[in-house]
Amino acid sequence: MTDQLTGRLFDFIESSPTSLHTVNAVRAMLLNAGFTELSESGAWELSEGHGYFTTRSQSSIIAFRVPKKDFYAFSVAAPHGDSPCFKVKGSPEMDCGGHYTKLNTEVYGGTILNLWLDRPLSVAGRLGIRTEDGVRMQLVNLAKDLLTIPSLAIHMNREANNGAKLDPQRDTLPLFGSKGADLLSMLSELIGVKKEDILSHDLYLYSRTRGTVFGAQNEFISAPRLDDLECSFSAVTAFLQSDNPENCMICAVFDNEETGSMTRQGAGSTMLSDVIDRICRWAGKDSEARSLAIQNGMLLSADNAHSVHPNYPDKADPTSKCWMNGGIVVKHSTRYATDASTAALFKRICEKANVPTQDYYNNSSTPGGGTLGLISGSQVAIPTVDIGLAQLAMHSPYETAGREDLKHMVDGMTAFYNSVFSWDGNSCTLR
Repeated sequence: MTDQLTGRLFDFIESSPTSLHTVNAVRAMLLNAGFTELSESGAWELSEGHGYFTTRSQSSIIAFRVPKKDFYAFSVAAPHGDSPCFKVKGSPEMDCGGHYTKLNTEVYGGTILNLWLDRPLSVAGRLGIRTEDGVRMQLVNLAKDLLTIPSLAIHMNREANNGAKLDPQRDTLPLFGSKGADLLSMLSELIGVKKEDILSHDLYLYSRTRGTVFGAQNEFISAPRLDDLECSFSAVTAFLQSDNPENCMICAVFDNEETGSMTRQGAGSTMLSDVIDRICRWAGKDSEARSLAIQNGMLLSADNAHSVHPNYPDKADPTSKCWMNGGIVVKHSTRYATDASTAALFKRICEKANVPTQDYYNNSSTPGGGTLGLISGSQVAIPTVDIGLAQLAMHSPYETAGREDLKHMVDGMTAFYNSVFSWDGNSCTLR
């Protein structure tokens, strides 16, 4: 089971070089499972027991299954589909002495700049294309070793091993080709349109390296974009194999978490609230019944966590240490939405399913990053717990995690989706 899951994860990551492609990969999984696509700009006709999904801006997706009109509560898992990288600017080609062409880029999210040097990279994203009637958007992926960001030889930078700072406008621009290389011409030829009909683009660099299994007992994995495609893959996998006769199950994969979630397709948008509203209207739930369905449910904000680093153990909290292959991480911090009640309930769900968990706290001298849980809660005030899997090298173009933990997350999320729980003051009944 672990071998099969690992291979499927690597395939999912390879098919998801950008958040746009992540949504496309999830969409394919849902359609293959018999789900029906709904447009946000059209009317929704729903049926009990059927599965549906909708997308926003091609880069966020929410799937749901309503077992019956008088469903009890919402069970939601919400990872994100974007990862730190470089975004290509408009008119990106830059001439280098009449011999080379490099691309002008900007940093997307909080990536580790120097780890992108000297790697095989490519370009993927979407194009806005002129049509007779208006415009259309098309996903593109050049899917070849196309670029590299060459480092400066140590002979020319004797401080290279002393923490030299990189300038994103000079030091991380990728070598693209010889004189006259033209990115939009390549893309127009790829999809069979005229270059002049490409009116806009959202294009990103991505690492071409495929995931691998390693370690003395093959106990670790390394791959690009484990944060947060490992949680995205786990959430969709668990969602599709779960069945809850009482609760409306929702799987939401949001974009732009790495830049703050405050876009129309991010967790800080109304997207989740809008979907919940439309489900409740179809089910005939008034405002009070809607509130009850939210307050008796729970949201898993799923985003990977930091493992104890073998070379920097002092960076971990002294008493709450998380390890790869140690189970699902329950994340506690003022930057997370977890509280004692949601942590206890999720841990009890996992306990009943024989899924190990571990608690994460930041070292007080090294505050960690936030995630989408608190931000989503400002739109839909559903009880929330932040979870993830322990990993190393977060925000590197090639990250490391525990091989067994992928199954832990799928099993834990499946147990969550299959559970019905009743919040009542200071207690919660789980069935």
